Amino acid sequence: MTAGVGDLPRSVLARGLLLLDAFTSADTELTLAELSARTGLPKATAHRLAGQLVRWGGLERAGQCYRLSMKLFELGQRVPRRRELRDAAMPYLQDLYESTHENIHLAVPDGAHTLFLEKVTGHRSTPICSRVGSRMPVHCTATGKLFLALGPPEYFARVAAAGLARRTPRTIVLPGLLRKELARAQERGYGVQSEESEVGVSAVAAPVFDSRRRLMAAISITGSAARMDLERLAPAVRTAASALTRELAGAR
Repeated sequence: MTAGVGDLPRSVLARGLLLLDAFTSADTELTLAELSARTGLPKATAHRLAGQLVRWGGLERAGQCYRLSMKLFELGQRVPRRRELRDAAMPYLQDLYESTHENIHLAVPDGAHTLFLEKVTGHRSTPICSRVGSRMPVHCTATGKLFLALGPPEYFARVAAAGLARRTPRTIVLPGLLRKELARAQERGYGVQSEESEVGVSAVAAPVFDSRRRLMAAISITGSAARMDLERLAPAVRTAASALTRELAGAR
């Protein structure tokens, strides 16, 4: 949904950021018309700001299209919290991959989405749509369910009020049913999803806490729904998440 003219930010910086935010995890390139439609900016304004972003290095031209540049990736690598969390988590993610040969994620909450900070995968892993830097809705992912289950009640209320989009026939879209699922996740200490975000794909996730026992991330194992035994894998991902929690607590 695009913004109305009266809803657009006034500052040049904010309007430029709208252009960058127009790209989703599924986009490689966008045309000027697509940028204008997604941001609500007039084509002339979008063209002028895109040109400035190209000169700064935030966007690149690809024929008649624009794409995000490597400069943004490099800036992302400088975020201290992301870098420190990723560096601490990598040994545990790699150990989980070696024992399962499935997709291993490190994710953090990002509004109504779970944001994948890292992914360890290989040629034996089930092909899935996630990638580093991509987002998926919290209500249909194992990591996201943990963020909802262990977060404040108002967090769940905001997500439910915005609507629970159906991604597959098995996505939970009724708030009451989702609340029951979250209660089970809180009781078990891990979250699961069974073909709720992608057909044929299931996952199990465990929470990571900071030194003050505040939820900060989650680790998940994601793979084929046909061959993954989520209950059997739960202890492994819980052990990895607990070990990372202890390491983060000791680093403070």
